[in-house]
Amino acid sequence: MGNLLSRLPKGDLKNVIAVGSGKGGVGKSTVTALLAAELHREGASVGVLDADVTGPSIPKLLGLSTHLVDRGEGIEPAVTPEGIRTVSSQFLVEDSTTPVIWRGPLVTRLIVQFFGGVNWGPLDFLLIDMPPGTSDVPLTVFQTIPIDGMLFVTTPQDLAGLIVKKAINMARELHVPLLGIVENMARARCPHCQKDFSLYGESHTASMAQEYDIPVLGGLTVDPQISIRGDAGTLGTFESPEVVRLAHDLRKSLEDARAKSLPLL
Repeated sequence: MGNLLSRLPKGDLKNVIAVGSGKGGVGKSTVTALLAAELHREGASVGVLDADVTGPSIPKLLGLSTHLVDRGEGIEPAVTPEGIRTVSSQFLVEDSTTPVIWRGPLVTRLIVQFFGGVNWGPLDFLLIDMPPGTSDVPLTVFQTIPIDGMLFVTTPQDLAGLIVKKAINMARELHVPLLGIVENMARARCPHCQKDFSLYGESHTASMAQEYDIPVLGGLTVDPQISIRGDAGTLGTFESPEVVRLAHDLRKSLEDARAKSLPLL
């Protein structure tokens, strides 16, 4: 693995943020896409590196169907209608149902290529949509990519929190700054009385955040429009006060991390 695990230069990327959970099905790709769109609306230049090589969701959510082009000077990222630069393994296969059946070394080499071999240009934020688990790809991201911090996505159930704790502990062991936790599907709203209720019962997110001394950056209400627009490839057009607050709190957490002189990889 030798050279593969050497640290890549950061270049013109101001903030590189990993978004993960350790667990599938909690909505980390949705949160990544929503954050990317909101940060872009606020005037930031934004890119998304889809590191979930065997289960990519970002192209579908953001309405991208293309093939990557390399004109000899690096790979050109795909660009959403909103202007978000994106790379994904989905752009390397024939259609959305073609599986990527690769062994670990090929997957890790692709991640390195997606970060260091893409013409990202100057970006205020590069968001990395992490895959589930704590094995090859997360290890490659943490050891080769200069990450400024990691955002963790969970749902209210204790089971989801248990798996997220594994991801938090992995990030800590590899000295990745912990930016905070997002509780997806934190609540639902009754379509008849408009009152909020806990869809999954009592939340365990606040106690987990307290245990690890990291902030809860916000909670996202279950909204059918998120699913509808994601299926239509127009999630980049979704706006809500919760996502605005999440983007604001993410920026603040980055500032706090730097003010505390946390080790940046």
